[in-house]
Amino acid sequence: MPRNDERRRALADAGLRVLAREGARGLTHRAVDAEAGVPVGTASNYMRSRDALVRALVDRIGERLAPDPSVVEALSARAPSRALFADYLRDVVRRLTASPDLALALLELRLEAARRPEVREELGAWRREAFAADVAFNTAAGLPGGARELALFHYAIDGLVLDRLTTSIDAGTPTDDVVDALVAGLLPEG
Repeated sequence: MPRNDERRRALADAGLRVLAREGARGLTHRAVDAEAGVPVGTASNYMRSRDALVRALVDRIGERLAPDPSVVEALSARAPSRALFADYLRDVVRRLTASPDLALALLELRLEAARRPEVREELGAWRREAFAADVAFNTAAGLPGGARELALFHYAIDGLVLDRLTTSIDAGTPTDDVVDALVAGLLPEG
C-alpha cells in the first residue's frame, strides 16, 4: 500500500468522524481503520501512536477549516466596515457548521485538551496560529477592532457553533441574524 498524502487525509477524515460520533474514548486506530474501510493496521502504519493520530486530526482540522482563498480575496477587496466584518464572521461560522462532524470533532479535541496536556499543547498551538492569522487578516483588511475584539468574537462564535450543533436555546433565529447582533454589540463603531 503506497504511503501518500491522500491516504493520510482519508484516514484523518475517518478519525474525525469517529471522534465526532464516539468521543475521545472511541478514537482508536482500529476504529479509524473500520471507518475508513481499510485493513486493520493501516491507520497505525500512518500514525504510529495515539499522539500521532491526534496530531494528524488537528492538522486535518486546520486544512479543512482554512479559509477559501477566493473568499478571502473577495472580502479583502471590499472597503473596511462593520458589514464586511460580519461577512467575515459569517464565513467562519459557515466553515465551522458546513461539516458538523468536523466541528464536533474539534469540540471533542478541545474537551480532551482539558484532560491531556499533550493534546492541549497540540491543539493550543493550532488555535493560537489560527487566531494570529485572524488578527493579521483583520489588520491587513483595515477592519475595525483589534485582538481584544477578535478574541471576544472567538468566544462568542464558539458558543454559537456549540449551540447550533447541539441543543439550541433559540434555533428559530437565523445564524446570520445572531452574527449581525454580535457585531452590533461587540464591535466598536468607526
